[in-house]
Amino acid sequence: MIDLNLIAYMEEELRHTPQQFRRYMYDKILWNDRMIGIVGPRGVGKSTMVKQYILSSPDRKEFLYVSADHTYFSFHSLTFLADEWSKEGGKTLVIDEIHKYPEWSRELKQIYDTHPGLKVIFTGSSILDIHKGAADLSRRALIFMMQGLSFREYLMLDKNIELPAYPLEEILNNKVEIPVDFHPLPLFREYLKKGYYPFSSQPGYEIRLQQVVNQTIEGDIPQYAGMNVATGRKLKQLLVILSKAAPYKPNMANLCTELKVSKNDLPNYLAYLETAGMIGQLRDDTGGLRGLGKVEKVFIDNPNLMYALGNSGTNVGSLRETFFYNQMRVNNDVTSSKITDFRIGDNIFEVGGAGKGKKQLEGLENDFVVRDDIEYGHANFIPLWHFGLNY
Repeated sequence: MIDLNLIAYMEEELRHTPQQFRRYMYDKILWNDRMIGIVGPRGVGKSTMVKQYILSSPDRKEFLYVSADHTYFSFHSLTFLADEWSKEGGKTLVIDEIHKYPEWSRELKQIYDTHPGLKVIFTGSSILDIHKGAADLSRRALIFMMQGLSFREYLMLDKNIELPAYPLEEILNNKVEIPVDFHPLPLFREYLKKGYYPFSSQPGYEIRLQQVVNQTIEGDIPQYAGMNVATGRKLKQLLVILSKAAPYKPNMANLCTELKVSKNDLPNYLAYLETAGMIGQLRDDTGGLRGLGKVEKVFIDNPNLMYALGNSGTNVGSLRETFFYNQMRVNNDVTSSKITDFRIGDNIFEVGGAGKGKKQLEGLENDFVVRDDIEYGHANFIPLWHFGLNY
C-alpha cells in the first residue's frame, strides 16, 4: 500500500502550483512516451511544469508525484515505490529532482524493464548528473532540455503582456507586431536584470539567484566530478574571472597561470560550468556537428547572472551580446563569425547600440545589424529585444 504521507505531499504540492502560465517546453514534450526526462539549470521551472501536467490530466488519481529527497527514500527504494504504485493500478510515476537519489539511473532502467505499463516522468536540476546517467537509459528515456525564460515569456508571466513566438525568419523580416501603447525598452531593461528565472517576481530575487550559483558551484559540479573542496573553490574563482572579462576570448595559458591549474584540467572546468548553466561557449563551425567546434568566446550564461556576478560593473556591450547568444541558442545553431559577432546559418549579425551602423558589413550578404535601444526595425536593422521573442 502506498504511504499516505506521499499522497498528502503530492496534494499539497499540487495545491500550490500556478496554472495560468506554461513554459515554452510544455507543448514540445512527448508526454505520452514511457519514460521522459526533463533537465536544465537550477531554477528554470521544471518542477512546476510537471505538476501542471498532472493538474491538466483528466484523472489525477492515476499519478503519483514524489521528490527524490523525500524522507520516504531513507527507508524505501524507487523500485519498491514503483512496484507498490503499479500494484495499486497507478499509471504514471513522477519523480522530481532525481539526481538527489543515489543510483537513480540504474533503478529507472529496472523500473522501465519490469513495469511496461507504468509511465515515468523525472526531472533533474543538476544536468551534470543526468547526462552522466543517461548512458544507462539509452533507448529508454527521452531527454528534454529546458532553459530559462525568454523575454516573451517574462512579459507574459510577470507583466501579463501576451506576444506570439516568432520564428527567426520573421524576426529578420521585421514581422514583429507591437501592441498599441506598448513600449518594450523599460521592460527589456528589467528583464536583463531579473527576468530570466521564473522566480523573478518573488522577494529576494538576487539572494535566490546567488543561492542557485552557490548550489551549482559548491554542490552539483563537485559531486559530479569528484572534486575536493579546494578544487571547487578554483571553479568558483574561474567563474568570477570570466564574469569580469566575458565575452572572453579564451587564453588557456593565462587562465591556467591565474588559477594555478593544469592545462588538462581547465577545458573540463569550462565544460562543467557550461553544462551546469553557468556559462555559454561560442564555437566556430569547424566541428561539423552542433557544439563541437573550437571555442571562440566564453559568455556568462545569461544577463541576470552577469548582474549577480558583476554587480554595477556589468558592461552594456557584453550584456547585449550575452542576451543575443542566450536567446538564439535555444532554437538555432549559433556559431562565431570571422567578420561579425555571430553567425546563424547563412546570416551574420553585428550587435550594438542605437547608433550601430553597417560600415563593417559593407559588401556582405545576409548581414544584419542588431540594435539596442530602438523599438522598431527597418530593412536589415533589427531591434535587439525582438530576438527575445523567438521562444
